Amino acid sequence: MIYCVAIIAIGNGREHTSAYVVALSAQSTAPGRLPYHVNRITNEEFMLTTAQRAHYRRDGYIVIPDFKPADELARLRQRAEAIVDAFDPAESRAIFTTRDQARASDAWFLGSDNTVRCFFEEEAFGPDGRLKQSKALSINKIGHAMHDLDPVFEAFTRDAKLAAVARDLGLAQPQIWQSMYIFKQPGIGGEVRWHQDATFFDSTPISVTTFWFALEDATLDNGCLWVEPGGHRGPLRERFLREGDAITMEKLDGTPWPDDSTAVPLEAKAGSLVCFHGLLPHYSAPNRSAVSRHAFTLHVTDGRTAYSPRNWIQRDASLPVRGFE
Repeated sequence: MIYCVAIIAIGNGREHTSAYVVALSAQSTAPGRLPYHVNRITNEEFMLTTAQRAHYRRDGYIVIPDFKPADELARLRQRAEAIVDAFDPAESRAIFTTRDQARASDAWFLGSDNTVRCFFEEEAFGPDGRLKQSKALSINKIGHAMHDLDPVFEAFTRDAKLAAVARDLGLAQPQIWQSMYIFKQPGIGGEVRWHQDATFFDSTPISVTTFWFALEDATLDNGCLWVEPGGHRGPLRERFLREGDAITMEKLDGTPWPDDSTAVPLEAKAGSLVCFHGLLPHYSAPNRSAVSRHAFTLHVTDGRTAYSPRNWIQRDASLPVRGFE
């Protein structure tokens, strides 16, 4: 007689599901032997618990504390500092702003799709055109292909744990299109207005998922993320479309953006990973505090979905899109 038993064991924050076949043993009469033997036929390990996966499906986001160790955070911050130090502002004075992004997308921005470039904070320059503070405290972000082109950022990104989280969130074939190092500088860290990341990474069906790493503590004071729980079940409001060097923002739906009655802050300690659905509306306030709020983000789609040829970032054989492994 054969029995099949499903066993679930939870430990160390991970969940294991294994199926076993229990069968009568032909050698059951031998001294010291059990009258059956067990063959494990499947073993699937989840990085996220059942509760975490349910939370993501319900609210469109999860926060995973202590995902990355302090030494990895330090290496990424040191590398970002070196990139900024090597950047010559004479190359570009381009700022990053979420105000009228289609109009603000200049050649420097469009050319950053598959390379590594720096962008200034919107308030970095004074009326005289000079930086109001040091260069190191004036950069808004570095983007947009460090995960493929820089060894330190690539080592941070190619992580078996991230691959497991992606799988648990439903990304069977993760494709990482964009990376950004965001400084949220003290005093002048710019507001990021309400938006959905699927606006910039459209696919059919929509699959983009954001992986947002807190490299420093993100608090209400220094401009942490705000989200609308459950907002990922709403429509896509707009699409950021590229035709050659022309950018347009196509309006799709007039659903209002969240307000204080529905939005919640996501304060996160350094090392935390925040994952959220591409349709989830999110926002961050200006940083008027005396401390920065460094973060690193990855935007990832599922290769089983059709990535739009009108998205602003495209890849070809010279720099193929890759996953976490």
